[in-house]
Amino acid sequence: MSSTEAHILARCSAFDLEALSEVYDRFSPALYRYAWRLTGNDELAEECVAETFGRYLAALRAGAGPTQNLRAYLYRVAHNWVTDQWRKARHESGDEELEHKADPLMTSQIAERAIERKRVRRALRSLTPDQRQVIMLKFYEGLDNREVAQAIGKPEGSVKSLQHRALAALGKSLGREGE
Repeated sequence: MSSTEAHILARCSAFDLEALSEVYDRFSPALYRYAWRLTGNDELAEECVAETFGRYLAALRAGAGPTQNLRAYLYRVAHNWVTDQWRKARHESGDEELEHKADPLMTSQIAERAIERKRVRRALRSLTPDQRQVIMLKFYEGLDNREVAQAIGKPEGSVKSLQHRALAALGKSLGREGE
């Protein structure tokens, strides 16, 4: 952990508003993109970011929260929130996916991309939660194996194994085994 990160974490633990604002400004755009990729819904992505930082503040208030790698901690909180939303949506509606309402005036090209994104999200949901999180953090958020390992609380070797199995499952699910 860098001395800068340790300093920011200490300031956040002391509820330094400037440090908390800096953390929000630094991480909220990436957390939004991460949540949007998982849900395909702007409102849910915004709610995820708000809830992630709310949970971070609650952890700080309770004298808990991260002692290192704030980025990994925030991604873990966001991932857990999205997973909770999927479970809640399935329980309430009996449906296996969150609905994404498309604009009725979409062009065919935009509609095709939306269908493909939905297909990829469905394939991602077919993975185990750990596999899904590894894929999202590595390929969508650009974290390296060490950072992913910290985010999911597993050794780097497990990250590599999860990634391999996840890519094989995605290839099969998407019908692109040769790619």
